[in-house]
Amino acid sequence: MEVRIFSNLRRPGVGLPPRRESSRPLLPQHARHCPVLEAGSNLGFMVYAPLEPKESVYIEFEGDGRYKFVYYLKTQEGRPTPIFQVTMSLSVGGVGMMKEEVAFVGAPMLSREAALAVMRAFLVPEDMGTPAGAIALRAATNFQTPQGWDTVYTSILNMIERPVAPMLAVRVETDWYAHETEFRYVLQAGEGMTLEHNLPIGQVFFVPREAITMRQCTEAELESIEKSRTEFHRDKGAVTQQTPYGLSYSPHYLRQSRAQKDEKGG
Repeated sequence: MEVRIFSNLRRPGVGLPPRRESSRPLLPQHARHCPVLEAGSNLGFMVYAPLEPKESVYIEFEGDGRYKFVYYLKTQEGRPTPIFQVTMSLSVGGVGMMKEEVAFVGAPMLSREAALAVMRAFLVPEDMGTPAGAIALRAATNFQTPQGWDTVYTSILNMIERPVAPMLAVRVETDWYAHETEFRYVLQAGEGMTLEHNLPIGQVFFVPREAITMRQCTEAELESIEKSRTEFHRDKGAVTQQTPYGLSYSPHYLRQSRAQKDEKGG
């Protein structure tokens, strides 16, 4: 299957391209021997913010409909230095205009309008605040899927660091709708997120939009399933190995998975 990609329309060509990644840095080492866990992490592609290596951004929900956006540039010493800050205030009940206050740190490097344009390259203010604390992060890459396929936008799977802000998963019919990638996290009052060049902000995967029906297995099918399960556990136990740090594991599932892909030419 071929999925076409196009850049963030406000910052074309900026940011890392989507990529697959099966490992997670804070998972226990023995997770490296769990192929089904790695396959879950490897589902789809990680997506990044439209940032240059020298840039970073901080977004915070201050409570009562107020959000803070801070844009940073690295000095020659590599230290992030704030350039400007935008405070966004949503009207009570989410009805009416959003107030945007821009404050520069030191001598302004750009106009107020340019600063707001930079902020909008990373945020979708129109989609913020529903529910309270929600922020909408723009990504560096957008996707157009083949006919009949949708894109699912979610948080990074199997990321177990705490605290992790919850995210609203979204499924979009990207075969006909030119959707700009955004990830909708929900922050608590006083909670914030830092965006950097090499940190993914979310994950996407692609699913067919075909109808799914379910039926009960027949007796013959159940017998075949039970036979397959018995054979798998027998073969799995026959090739069990011991790691240097005392973990027992079997590579049987991984070998079988690779064999299936080789047979299908994948």
